[in-house]
Amino acid sequence: MAQKQDEAPGGAIRIVIISGSVRPGNFTGKAAALVADEIGKHEDVTVAMPNLAELGLPLPGLGGESAAVAGFRESVAGATGLVLATPEYHGSFSSVIKLAIENLGFPSVMSGKPVALLGVAAGAIGAVKSLEQLRGVCSHVGSIVLPGPVSVAGVSKVFDEAGSCTDASVEKRVRGVATNLIDYIRGHICPRIALEQMVRS
Repeated sequence: MAQKQDEAPGGAIRIVIISGSVRPGNFTGKAAALVADEIGKHEDVTVAMPNLAELGLPLPGLGGESAAVAGFRESVAGATGLVLATPEYHGSFSSVIKLAIENLGFPSVMSGKPVALLGVAAGAIGAVKSLEQLRGVCSHVGSIVLPGPVSVAGVSKVFDEAGSCTDASVEKRVRGVATNLIDYIRGHICPRIALEQMVRS
């Protein structure tokens, strides 16, 4: 899957995907990879998807932040928009994604940024509970949570071992996470940035 990463050139859109599962071969990452692939189709957009398992995110209050964690926060701070992807565990979003949010500071570097939500679950009702709760957390830290979060039910039945989605309707919805976020950024964020640059000049 095509994927452009790292810093965007001046004025380009940069999206960071935060995937809230670190289990090898996890379905959250497979769904997030589809979003990244869709983003990669846009020439003026770059995407980064940090591997949270490699960051050694500290528990809140323990200190000892590493350069990798500081770099993660700076990456999110420099993003135009975010995608948060989570599995549903015990009726809620994952502790991994909560720990990632905790390490983004308060006031959070997520503040003011548009956020698209994606959830996956093994059960038939999908990740509805986790997405609703994650929406509340993102709103609390000041993010602009986009409507239409995408929930994938029975995730083990629609993704194969190679990471391909075997259900065309599910793949369309998951890829739509990227489209909706980019459309919002182009319609609302880019004009604001252009206006600010014009005023400064």
